[in-house]
Amino acid sequence: MSSRRPLLLVSLLCLVPIPVFAETPSEKFDRLAKRYIDESPALSPIGATTLGDHRFDSQVDDISDAARQRERAFYQRSLGELAKLDKKSLSRENQVDYQLLTQQLRGDLWRLDVLQEWAWNPVAYTQLTGGAIYGLMAREFAPIDKRLLHVADRLEKLPKLYEQIRGTLVAKRVPPIHAETAVKQNRGLISILDNMVKPQTGKLSEADRTRLEKAMATATDAVEQHQKWLEKELQPNAKGNFRIGAKLFDPKLEFSLGSKLSRPDIRDRAEFELRRVRAEMYSIARGVMLKADPKSAAEAPEKPSPEQQQKVIASALEKAYAEIPARDGIVDFAKKSLEMTTEFVRNRDLVTIPPDPLEIILMPEFQRGVAIAYCDSPGPLDVGQKTYYAVSPIPADWTEKQVGSFLREYNFRSIHDLTIHEAMPGHFLQIAHSNRSPRRLRALLSSGTFVEGWGVYSEQLMSEEGFLDRDPLMRLIALKWYLRGVANSILDQAIHVDGMNREDAMKLMVHDTFQEEREAALKWVRAQLTSTQLSTYFVGYQEHRDLRTAAEKTWADKFTLKRYHDGTLSFGSPPVRFVKALLLDEPIPE
Repeated sequence: MSSRRPLLLVSLLCLVPIPVFAETPSEKFDRLAKRYIDESPALSPIGATTLGDHRFDSQVDDISDAARQRERAFYQRSLGELAKLDKKSLSRENQVDYQLLTQQLRGDLWRLDVLQEWAWNPVAYTQLTGGAIYGLMAREFAPIDKRLLHVADRLEKLPKLYEQIRGTLVAKRVPPIHAETAVKQNRGLISILDNMVKPQTGKLSEADRTRLEKAMATATDAVEQHQKWLEKELQPNAKGNFRIGAKLFDPKLEFSLGSKLSRPDIRDRAEFELRRVRAEMYSIARGVMLKADPKSAAEAPEKPSPEQQQKVIASALEKAYAEIPARDGIVDFAKKSLEMTTEFVRNRDLVTIPPDPLEIILMPEFQRGVAIAYCDSPGPLDVGQKTYYAVSPIPADWTEKQVGSFLREYNFRSIHDLTIHEAMPGHFLQIAHSNRSPRRLRALLSSGTFVEGWGVYSEQLMSEEGFLDRDPLMRLIALKWYLRGVANSILDQAIHVDGMNREDAMKLMVHDTFQEEREAALKWVRAQLTSTQLSTYFVGYQEHRDLRTAAEKTWADKFTLKRYHDGTLSFGSPPVRFVKALLLDEPIPE
């Protein structure tokens, strides 16, 4: 009888209903977010490496029409599943992430089907192919032999990728400036092989080294074949218009900024700031001038004419331009500047400094021609890996006059400002905080407006807090750099929507915002190659300043800079309006 009791017990248990717990809306969203994080990197294996997802390190992107169909289906399915959720029933944190993911998916779908850069932007492909190898070699996320074998895997697949690129780009839609830039960047992959891969091949077995060397030779031939196509086929037939027009610019601006500010709102704010900042610069410049020569008051009255304002500011800036690095000394001075800015932030206890490694490098060749410097942080899935503060070298073919113009722009004080923006306490510090956010999705979907706005905010913060012992010329340079951000937002829409020509753009940059000719000429090229990104600096800064003002008012005597900065950076990098709601416990905005 005892042997039958377990069977009887099982039979009885089968009759007892087992409760089924339905998922809450937040649990459903968490599941969807987790699936997005798991599945979306597969859409771009090269991009996945950059994010820190190394499941696809042996693969390259598929840019065929079939791949675009799969990508479109992924976005549509994900949006459909999100639409079934009751957003208001989600937790506060998930309400923010719901909006971020929805906006990201809508933007991705719009870029795929409406903007269609895949058909007309060859620069995106030179950065893709260069990034395929650079992403594997730049950081030590795995043993070198394993990474080198993945390099071989990708190099063997590059000929097919180049073939797809040539079959995808439509020459008559490609703007000439994009074709010209792609011609300059394409061979950058070979420099990566020469400088980053070849020196490491001795760490492989003989068989693996032989395979890698053969793959490098195959890839080099593919690069040269593609170079000939770019020069002989694409560039001569590139007939596209780099100006994307209001019909594309306005929705792209909304997707890029994640802000409620419209194009006219941004223009109005920027033009107001242009006048206000020039007036502040004049006040500082006038003080510098009178201190040097008290008898010059007649040339610098309290209420100047436009001509007097221009002359006095330009004269004071000349004093800063007199202190410049050697032609090959920018990187060395940037290293010194990083030590100084880090010490200042630490001594003033402005914000928590993460322990992540940071290295200043010459910009890789495949990335040159768009910006003078950038911060290359590890992806949100590669927390703690090395960050690179990359500075572009002066082109070898520039004349002495062009070199002089560039070094005047990047004088010692300007390099300090650049270091503040890109590294400390700018992008390096902010992204290191963001990557540590427990909200993985939010770190993945970072807002360029938050990131670039923080960089500009950092410049003004350091100046206002007295970096370089409240040197008035440092303050003047910091304001000049802010004017660059103001001009960026005007240029962005004026060029792509209003048809601003090069002459008027150069006047805005050189005369109105005191940029040197080389800086302005490079920015003109950048403004043609990109759209809406140049607006992120000014809009982001405006929103960060508004957020700080609100925090100071809400917290009153409990406000400290460190509490504010650590709090602001703790939420990842979402649009600033969401940080405001989370930081100050306000309603989540729509």
